[in-house]
Amino acid sequence: MKSWRVVTVLLLCLVLAGSVACNPFADDEQEASQQLVEVVRGDLIVSISGSGSIEVANEVKLAFGVGGRIDKIYVEEGDNVTDGDALAKLDTDALELALAQAQAALEQAEYNLEKAEEPYSRDDIKSAQAAVASAEDYLDYAEWMLDQAEEAEEEAENEEAEELAEAQVQQWTLEVSRAWASLLAAEAQLEAILDAPDEGAVDAAEAQLEAAEQALAQAQKQLDEATITAPFNGIVASVGADEGDTVLTTTTIIHLIDLTSMELKVDVDEIDIPGVEVGQRVIIEVDALPDVEFEGEVTFISSLAEEEAGVVLYEVKIDFAVPEGSGLRVGMSATADIILAQRSNVLLVPNRAVTQDSQGNPVVKVMVNEEIEERPVVIGISDGFDTEIVSGISEGEVVVVEKRAK
Repeated sequence: MKSWRVVTVLLLCLVLAGSVACNPFADDEQEASQQLVEVVRGDLIVSISGSGSIEVANEVKLAFGVGGRIDKIYVEEGDNVTDGDALAKLDTDALELALAQAQAALEQAEYNLEKAEEPYSRDDIKSAQAAVASAEDYLDYAEWMLDQAEEAEEEAENEEAEELAEAQVQQWTLEVSRAWASLLAAEAQLEAILDAPDEGAVDAAEAQLEAAEQALAQAQKQLDEATITAPFNGIVASVGADEGDTVLTTTTIIHLIDLTSMELKVDVDEIDIPGVEVGQRVIIEVDALPDVEFEGEVTFISSLAEEEAGVVLYEVKIDFAVPEGSGLRVGMSATADIILAQRSNVLLVPNRAVTQDSQGNPVVKVMVNEEIEERPVVIGISDGFDTEIVSGISEGEVVVVEKRAK
């Protein structure tokens, strides 16, 4: 663990003859001295540090979703690619045929369901209704003819006429029976048409359609997965196969990385981890690039601890953007300063200037007209060297710091 600060202040040490000694090379036998420091405004940052190696934040090892023979590889190691670019493709003749067959099967299933839901057209209904009407008309005619034959039989004047009339009665009695049968059949057909569809047939057709849709989706998925496309803008780190190779779904074909966004993983002591939060600003310094400073953000804090040499640590992940031409490379060593708190243009005094009164409240000793006055103050954050004063003293006043000689 390391504390770190940025304080853009000038601490003025005023030497008062006979009572103040600011010289760091003072007599070792001097037990105590007083240092006077002017209260000034400045910026204060409280942070904790960790170190680690630069890694890519966004990388992926790409493989085909189906096995097969590689037809084309469109990129080489080191190529820049854009999100959506085709990187490699399998021979897809068999997959395209399977897709066409699945599409045809789907169209047939859709037709079958349509016929099951509406098995008869309007013309079919009109024809059935016309058949019923025609059967009714013929029944009426047959019954009328039977009546005529029966009257003729009753009015027959001789045996020959009676026999002829009797034959007519028998004939039209049979025709009436046939007409009734035809009418019943026509009415039954019309009722069947009007009562359609058959629920069982519809259910079966719907099940067939669902299976056909799934088969088409699977065929389309396999065809899509026969082409590898870039999921983000990046650089091809490696190509793991050649055109003509037969590969499985477990074979990495393209290793793609994004060098515009890096991450740094650092270990933070259990004492400091409670103050770390996702979203906190981070200043990153890279050993190999001493003149460059990067700014990142805490994106992940591990809930699981690791122990090293008896020290409990938690992993913290920091993401940061990489400006073009920065020279940053994967694997470089870096130090991260996680900003826990930050104040700008606040009153600052050395930590040693702040003490406590008998009630435990913070106080400082202020030099007023060459007299020391104890004054209560409200303090803010501290970076371990300087403390923010919220109220109680003013800019330009001089505080007294008791300093023990070494």
